[in-house]
Amino acid sequence: MNQSFFFLAAIALATFSAPAVEVDLKPALAVVKQVGPEGRGNAEAASAWQTLSKADAKSIPALLAAMDDANDLAANWLRAAVDAIADRELKADGKLPAAALREFLADTRHHPRARRLAFELIARIEPSAAEKLVPMFADDPSVELRRDAVQRLLDAADKALTATDKNSASKGFRAALNSARDEAQIKKAAAELRKLGEDVDLPRHFGFLMEWKIIGPFDNAKLIGFDAAYPPEKAVNLAAEHEGKTGKVRWSDLATKDDYGMVDFNKPFGDHKGVTAYAYAEFNAATARPAELRLGCKNGWKVWFNGKLLFGRDEYHRGSRLDQYRLPIDLKAGTNTILVKACQNEEVKDWTKEWQFQLRVCDATGTAILAKDRAPTAPKTAAKTTAQK
Repeated sequence: MNQSFFFLAAIALATFSAPAVEVDLKPALAVVKQVGPEGRGNAEAASAWQTLSKADAKSIPALLAAMDDANDLAANWLRAAVDAIADRELKADGKLPAAALREFLADTRHHPRARRLAFELIARIEPSAAEKLVPMFADDPSVELRRDAVQRLLDAADKALTATDKNSASKGFRAALNSARDEAQIKKAAAELRKLGEDVDLPRHFGFLMEWKIIGPFDNAKLIGFDAAYPPEKAVNLAAEHEGKTGKVRWSDLATKDDYGMVDFNKPFGDHKGVTAYAYAEFNAATARPAELRLGCKNGWKVWFNGKLLFGRDEYHRGSRLDQYRLPIDLKAGTNTILVKACQNEEVKDWTKEWQFQLRVCDATGTAILAKDRAPTAPKTAAKTTAQK
């Protein structure tokens, strides 16, 4: 368990009823922001937290703003300070700065977690006003806030369905799907729409890349493949033939039909062990803009964007999930290249068979960014491939 949790729990009990005082926040904030992994800076942060938690309610917006550039551990300390101040003030029949909190919430430049906390504070002091704000979050940059608005749309659509108002239910589920960024909410909306006979294009909704060039298998016996620089890492020549693990290999096409863009190397190459493969795609961006590549993979992997190595993980079969890894990129207008390396180990168990990944292009909120020449999503059938076995 994170060591900062124990510090926070202990000192919160000790300072809950401490009176508010005027506090110079800057020195204490600087200390808290130095906290790091494995307990680094926790003792100093605990002392700084004592100072911050004694601030008056007017200091809450400044503490929230400090979360904008804080790491996750520091943000936990800052949230705890805000909670301590709010609890103390409300227990003493004091007031929170409602107008300043509303102003903070409205400024989408602030970090989503800070804006979410501002909303929670507003809900504590002005519940009816907070309720009225929720529908406005359907297109909010903050996924945390958007989730509440989408849930309201889903609940309303469920009620319409119960009342056999299929038209209203369909519109509600479609609106929820269009706004949803939470995986569970997307699955719920998509499933209900399909039950109502409507088409749902989840790959397009998420921005999954479905068309790839693949090559392999290369060797990963004794896990040598992760660090080995096979020819595709040096240059992607789609007409080239290379020496693979068991003979000559060449590039071939793979079009996945999976709703969540899963590229399964076992299908074209067979259930090999101790192997490495590459997948290559080009993304034709309409404009230059910041973006993210979001990857899900339970194998060893590396990702290159426009020839530059972004990141990699030499781990195997520790689980995979949607948006497991977020890799910030800068799209350039026109053609961008993406190369994925996926390594399979030699462990032979039922739960180590997967040799696959999924990758999508989106903005920081998870909204899909689509290539300007993106092909229509093909009907969901078996994956089409021309790869050799």
